[in-house]
Amino acid sequence: QVQLVESGGGLVQAGDSLRLSCAASGGTFSNYAMGWFRQAPGKEREFVASISWNGRDTDYADSVKGRFAISRDNAENTVYLQMNNLKSDDTAVYYCAAETLWATMFRTPDEYDYWGQGTQVMVSS
Repeated sequence: QVQLVESGGGLVQAGDSLRLSCAASGGTFSNYAMGWFRQAPGKEREFVASISWNGRDTDYADSVKGRFAISRDNAENTVYLQMNNLKSDDTAVYYCAAETLWATMFRTPDEYDYWGQGTQVMVSS
């Protein structure tokens, strides 16, 4: 059983930066592809970014490309999401997720096996 715990959310102003962390336990983190998703009130959960098991490959939603960066530290069992130049549209609960069966970066939430509890990001304009 894999446990994921996000941290680093908060209330910031437009243009500010935040770094989210997701600590994993209970499995072999270095075998998993990892993803970040977000869900705003009244909207479906949407893909933000993903990273391959070794960190060499990344994928981003168009809405965050050039502003957000996903990275991982397999020695620390942690995946990060650096968010720069935040906008009010980035306001959402952010979730990290682990894809453990195929070690493949997917954009679809249903392909991920384990989820964290989420961390709130609020961006005031």
